[in-house]
Amino acid sequence: MRLIRGLAHIEPMPKGCVLTIGNFDGLHLGHRAVIDKLARQGRGMGLPSVALIFEPQPLEYFQGRNAPSRLTRLREKIIQFSASPIDRVLILRFNRYFADLEAEAFIEDILLKRLNVKYLVVGDDFHFGKARRGNFAMLKEKGLEFGFQVEDTPSYQLDGHRVSSTMIRDALGEGDLDYAASMLGRSYSVCGRVAYGDKIGRTIGFPTANIQLSRKNTPIEGVFAVVMTGIDGREIPGVANVGTRPTVGGGSKVILETHLFDFNRDIYGHYVEVHFKKKIRNEMRFPSLTELKAQIVNDVAEAKKILLI
Repeated sequence: MRLIRGLAHIEPMPKGCVLTIGNFDGLHLGHRAVIDKLARQGRGMGLPSVALIFEPQPLEYFQGRNAPSRLTRLREKIIQFSASPIDRVLILRFNRYFADLEAEAFIEDILLKRLNVKYLVVGDDFHFGKARRGNFAMLKEKGLEFGFQVEDTPSYQLDGHRVSSTMIRDALGEGDLDYAASMLGRSYSVCGRVAYGDKIGRTIGFPTANIQLSRKNTPIEGVFAVVMTGIDGREIPGVANVGTRPTVGGGSKVILETHLFDFNRDIYGHYVEVHFKKKIRNEMRFPSLTELKAQIVNDVAEAKKILLI
């Protein structure tokens, strides 16, 4: 897979490409169905398959901190794309230019002039352009005018329900990790680099690997049974807390702290992935570190039971 950042770095595609556009937040089973369909079409037409995504996501640009929490940060999304059959991912910075760009201009300037699209597949609820004027009907009309094929992709259904990033976000917020995993096609996970913390966990006998969550908000909160990967190809079990650490005055910054079982290596700076298996409880404020330690003992026991250790 080739990653392209910005319009200036688009390589000429004289024969054209097949294209899909979206947020692809979480790259869930519905997204994968779109990507698989696009890749098959590209192979059949002898053209590269391209996924166009915006960063930040448009709702984040317009709503700021009020935007829905992300399932995946950009790097996580790219990692997941790299495991798919897509040929290229094009990242465009969503800014005032795109916010003000008329739908017709987006089609003619971006889709045709820059990308030379020959086949386009989008969701059945796709909207684009200034004031979200552009829609599937407009794309079909322009496709007939300019000679590119447009198809929508019907909603991906699981047990009679439409799989969407919103549904996954809701399931995670309710602590239903199994249902979220069934829609994602994998356990929900967070990637990041292990950073230095204040080492409070070490003082009470539970050292943690800390990841700063560079997000405006997060879809999960609380204490979880987890597995960490990214260290020597191993799957290392543990217990993790996602939150602001109210007992130690953590403030408003959300941190992922993972205590790994029977593990004492220095992994600062490693890029790891934490896979969430089951929620144990909500984050709580304790009157003292002694009471926090007693609760962590219980959390560890519960996590080991969940992970069959």
